[in-house]
Amino acid sequence: MARMTNPQPESERIIAGAPQEGDLLVDTSLRPSRLADYVNQEKVKDNISISIEAARQRGEPLDHVLLYGPPGLGKTTLAYIIAAEMGVSIRVTSGPAIERIGDLAAILTSLQTGDMLFVDEIHRLSRVVEEFLYPALEDGAIDWITGKGPGARSIRLAIKPFTLVGATTRYAMMSPPLRDRFGAVYRLDFHNVDALSQIIRRSASILGVVIDEPGTTAIAQRARGTPRVANRLLRRVRDYAQVKADGAITEAVAAEALARLEIDHIGLDSVDYRVLRAIIEKFEGGPVGLETIAASISEEADTIMDVYEPYLMQMGFLQRTPRGRLATRLAYEHLGIEPRAGVPAPQRTLFD
Repeated sequence: MARMTNPQPESERIIAGAPQEGDLLVDTSLRPSRLADYVNQEKVKDNISISIEAARQRGEPLDHVLLYGPPGLGKTTLAYIIAAEMGVSIRVTSGPAIERIGDLAAILTSLQTGDMLFVDEIHRLSRVVEEFLYPALEDGAIDWITGKGPGARSIRLAIKPFTLVGATTRYAMMSPPLRDRFGAVYRLDFHNVDALSQIIRRSASILGVVIDEPGTTAIAQRARGTPRVANRLLRRVRDYAQVKADGAITEAVAAEALARLEIDHIGLDSVDYRVLRAIIEKFEGGPVGLETIAASISEEADTIMDVYEPYLMQMGFLQRTPRGRLATRLAYEHLGIEPRAGVPAPQRTLFD
């Protein structure tokens, strides 16, 4: 395949899993409201449904829940679904938004019995705020310090029983004491093409888009296993079909629209190509260290590890080893480069 050019920052990549401007309103309208409508993640759904039913039978709040995994897989959606299934109100915030313990105290004291507090990017809570949260999770109380110096004293304020649902893309960055205070921890995985096709069909129906099965599959194959990306691509293809075709999305229309966005037939864009070509052409396929790759393509190491690598590994193009990253035989073949001797074969891909 031809070399791709014009790399975009992660915040502007159409196939980025992180939310972008314009996603919020559409994502909200497309968001399922019940577990039955939530596609894929069957083990997670089964375990959550059992926990919800047990909590409802006992008349107690649900145990605290932690959801983690790559961005765009539906952690926020699942939090809203849990609240709907429990029949309780949900308060939504994020780790960076809670700057002071007073902010958290105001939120906690406003919750009613059984209410749910959803904290996105919970790994970004400050240590002071995090430690203030511990007694709320364990004892149903918060410790408030009044005064300063020798005259300071601690007042324990009771709060109503509630459920904390945390979401993070950086599970390893959470402190062990915070992780241990969640009674249920679930990882959300990438979706396969069949699951993404279900999501696209449902979203197309809600948006009033005419799309056939081959067109659905064409978008699903390029959505990088991520529902948010699938819905974003559907909107871009819808625009192209409206202007350049007769408004209906077919396989040919979807392929042409996404080719214009420099997204290949399995969802790789110019940044992915830069990563793979750096490993193969500059470092003979690896093994090569993450920092070296980052320096060679002028990217942050954390961005490569958290944003680009997961999908490349899911596709079987990249392997992590103790000595560094290795490009697999599939990566060479995808780029049209003859594999050198000893190049490893992939163990499993997202499409298997």
